[in-house]
Amino acid sequence: METVNIHQAKTNLSRLLSRVELGEEIIISNRGVAIAKLVPFSSSYNRRSSLGQDRGRFVVPEDFNASLPEDILAAFEGSQE
Repeated sequence: METVNIHQAKTNLSRLLSRVELGEEIIISNRGVAIAKLVPFSSSYNRRSSLGQDRGRFVVPEDFNASLPEDILAAFEGSQE
């Protein structure tokens, strides 16, 4: 992981971004203190491949939208004695 100062980052931003696009991470520093890190942006493409992988592991019960029993409802509403 390379560290560059702000002036180098401003001067060579296009080159640095090309390197980051290939997977490299670059630290930008100000007077020797790290202030930012350029990292590749993860596209939603990777996320799409994971969607639906848990399909069938959970089944929504038929009574999912049914009213709560009175004692539980009272406890939620704070009217339980």
